[in-house]
Amino acid sequence: MDSYRTLSAYYDRFTDDVGYPEWADFFARIFAREDVSPRLVLDLACGTGSLTRILAERGYEMIGVDASADMLMQAMNNTIDCDPRPLFLNQRMETLDLYGTIDVCLCCLDSINYVIDPQALQQAFQRVHLFLEPKTGLFVFDINTPAKFARIDGNSYVREDDDVFCVWQAAVEHDLCAYQFDIFEREDEVWHRAQETHEERIYTIDQLTEMLEQAGFTEIKTYGDFAFSPVRGEEDRVFFTARKRD
Repeated sequence: MDSYRTLSAYYDRFTDDVGYPEWADFFARIFAREDVSPRLVLDLACGTGSLTRILAERGYEMIGVDASADMLMQAMNNTIDCDPRPLFLNQRMETLDLYGTIDVCLCCLDSINYVIDPQALQQAFQRVHLFLEPKTGLFVFDINTPAKFARIDGNSYVREDDDVFCVWQAAVEHDLCAYQFDIFEREDEVWHRAQETHEERIYTIDQLTEMLEQAGFTEIKTYGDFAFSPVRGEEDRVFFTARKRD
């Protein structure tokens, strides 16, 4: 099921506070820290392509993959003037199928949590490992932490823009967090309502580390909240880096 069929048209308007240039800066620091100089980068679960575009503008050859055809349509529009243009593929993570190897795979904005079937996530890790360059291939992703899910459980959030109003609620149960989105858009004097539900699974660092090891990754490291200090367990977001085993 495409969980972004409605939200894709509004996604960029409601995430204008993400700070994609800062994400790109952090990834550049990771590349330097890991001593890699990637040429071909996969943006896995690329969404509307905001990060894909910034990385393309910084000189990387980009591939964007997403399970949502609606989000990919936004991504293609957002990168229409890039030269060279990124290649976009409509695929699920667990069935990733590229034309060759890549230097780096990035999977951002808790997209890993959106894979709610652990077996599917294990397959996704195996597919990423398969297409990374031997010896130098690097996998970088982030997750929403159990601490963050505990903090947002039961909370409601509101974003509004010209003639668009969005409210969503988070509810955690049995290691799953469900987000109920209600989107209201005004056309002339009439408000139209659309609803959408998203789910994220709560994964622990130990669970993901074991899954990465089973997929063949090594040199697995974790960082909290855009820093290179040890993870304390209170962070909202944790980043993983893992290398393809030689």
